[in-house]
Amino acid sequence: MPDFLLEIGCEEIPARMIAAASSELRERVSALLSRERLAAGEITHFDTPRRLTVMVSGIPAAQADVTEQVTGPSVNVAYKEGQPTPAAHAFAKKAGVDVSQLEKVTTAKGEYLAAKVTKKGRSAGEILAENLPKEISSMYWPKNMYWRKVNEKFVRPVRWLVAMLDAGTIPLEFDGVFAGNTSRGHRLLSHGPVTISRAGSAYVDALRAAKVLGRAEREQQIRKALDAATRTIPGARWREDKALLDSVVNLTEFPSVILGGFDPQFLELPEEVLVTVMRDHQKYFAVEDADHKLLPHFLAVLNTDGDREGLIRHGNERVLRARFSDARFFWETDQKRSLLERLDLLRHVTFQKDLGSYYEKTRRVQRLCSWLSEIIKQSGIAIRPGVIHKAVALAKTDLTTELVKEFTELQGIVGGLYARAQELDSSLPEATRFAIADAIYDHYKPESTEDEVPRSVEGAVLSIGDKADTIAGMFALGLVPTGSKDPFALRRQANAIVKVIDKYKLPLRLSDMMRDALAGYQGSEAEKKFVDDDKFADSVKTFFRERLEFYLKDVRGFAYDVVKAVLAADAEDVVDALARAEAVKQVLHMPEFLAIGAACKRMRNILRQAEEKGIAPAAAFEYLPDSAPEEKALAAYVEVNGPQVEEHRKKKEYGDALKLLSTARESVDAFFDKVMVMVDDKKVRANRLALLRTLLKEFSTIADFSEIVSEGKA
Repeated sequence: MPDFLLEIGCEEIPARMIAAASSELRERVSALLSRERLAAGEITHFDTPRRLTVMVSGIPAAQADVTEQVTGPSVNVAYKEGQPTPAAHAFAKKAGVDVSQLEKVTTAKGEYLAAKVTKKGRSAGEILAENLPKEISSMYWPKNMYWRKVNEKFVRPVRWLVAMLDAGTIPLEFDGVFAGNTSRGHRLLSHGPVTISRAGSAYVDALRAAKVLGRAEREQQIRKALDAATRTIPGARWREDKALLDSVVNLTEFPSVILGGFDPQFLELPEEVLVTVMRDHQKYFAVEDADHKLLPHFLAVLNTDGDREGLIRHGNERVLRARFSDARFFWETDQKRSLLERLDLLRHVTFQKDLGSYYEKTRRVQRLCSWLSEIIKQSGIAIRPGVIHKAVALAKTDLTTELVKEFTELQGIVGGLYARAQELDSSLPEATRFAIADAIYDHYKPESTEDEVPRSVEGAVLSIGDKADTIAGMFALGLVPTGSKDPFALRRQANAIVKVIDKYKLPLRLSDMMRDALAGYQGSEAEKKFVDDDKFADSVKTFFRERLEFYLKDVRGFAYDVVKAVLAADAEDVVDALARAEAVKQVLHMPEFLAIGAACKRMRNILRQAEEKGIAPAAAFEYLPDSAPEEKALAAYVEVNGPQVEEHRKKKEYGDALKLLSTARESVDAFFDKVMVMVDDKKVRANRLALLRTLLKEFSTIADFSEIVSEGKA
């Protein structure tokens, strides 16, 4: 079976888009082959800034022939007096068989004529040529470009295509570019077209000869070059930065590394400023000593085979010197006005066009954080409300600084650095000032589920309050994330809130917190623009439930059905949900809980069917003369053990509560084996429904066991 190769050659693709585009292209090719009955082998990729490539080993040269039964007219219509009618002849002609080969089949509608038709398989080349252009055109890009044909779009203009089955080419066309067996090598280090002899390893070898390496090779080459360059400085090492490494890998096709230096006087600036300039603005790796202190050197990754004359190094040093000089000038200029003096300037900095200024946001977050601090303090967690109050007041003031205007990535960080460097209040002890500075520095954290949380509980509360205020305002305006659209990164901020609450074990209920956050907008101009207060509570509750579900399942690794079961009981308390999930996880292997899960499903179904029929349970279970022994035994079990389960639950002793519930299996099994719930006697039926309702409630206070998937766990 032939190997398949597709290469889309284009102008340089933005580095941040390559990985997602490569994955999507592979998925589209895989789905196409599966859909067209072309069973594929291994699917691999080869991506650089100038190309996206998919390689598939061993696909069929053509589809297999398929024989299927086609139904025609009814027998009554197809035959008159035993002879085929024109309808029968027409059907036979359409099916490509003789009338004598038609069969009679019995269907739900009666007897019909049928014919077996063999559909000849199409060649793989024909299918790929027809469908691949549609798949390429349908790829998602954050930004598209249109050129020549208004109906064709791609992230950058497509310059060449390679499409091959073994040594043969596939005649596909996209945007006026026809596929062949000719690729292109490195833009500077290779000259002339690169002929691909056949799909598979020959493609990789041909590009390697033309100074184009695959992603893994480029990363390995960059790491080796970084190590080699750093070894020229005694005791030095380059600072590992995965995001930066991924970026430079996707910016190069044949990388090399140069070592540059800068004036040691710049090391007087904070490390965060220097590293941000190097990493985010210049794509340079920082160099440090064994104690993780910055050295006056940097490493730049080039998309060429070196810098023998040192011209590139000299140019990079000159650019970096200018950037550092700007940063030093901004730092010194900003010190002429303290953060306290900048607070009033926030009146002129817009938070969001309908939600007012950052000054107004600061006041709202102060109130919200005061409420949150009091809740946390009452739970016995040590917290300094005064530190939080002062930190909130200054948290956004760095938005008025020249350094943040130039280097926006440093917002929050600059505020923390300035709070540490300036004398905010002569009466404040240094330790308190540093605590305020740390809270400001960390208040944007975590920026992802992999990011660290704030270092202190005060920073954690500031982080939560700031994000909760944003989410409340956006939801109240109706700016709710939909599908893949989340322009204000509300999902990321909600994920951060959930993670911070978990890490610090804060006793905050999500809906209560968001209600308090919304209360901060009362009486403001923004409130006049809110769309629907009635829907706010429900939409925010659903939103945070989804975020908590994501956190439990994808971040903490709990099974999907465990998460569903736990959140069905309560999805408001993050810490409590985690504790219940852990307890449920520990008992899932027990046969008793698999049986109880099945019983809970049965109880829920019976109660639901009764409700649909308008049959109401009794107000409470009572022992009737007609009550069955198993019914009485189950009721007695609930009376004896229910209060004990509740006591364990109140103390958050969920493991003990679940172990006690597991002893109900025998009584539950006996009840369902011997007792009919939906009997004709209305009083008995209502009484038994009341028992099931009580029992289901007891089982569902920790988790809804009807959500547990029992198949395969016994």
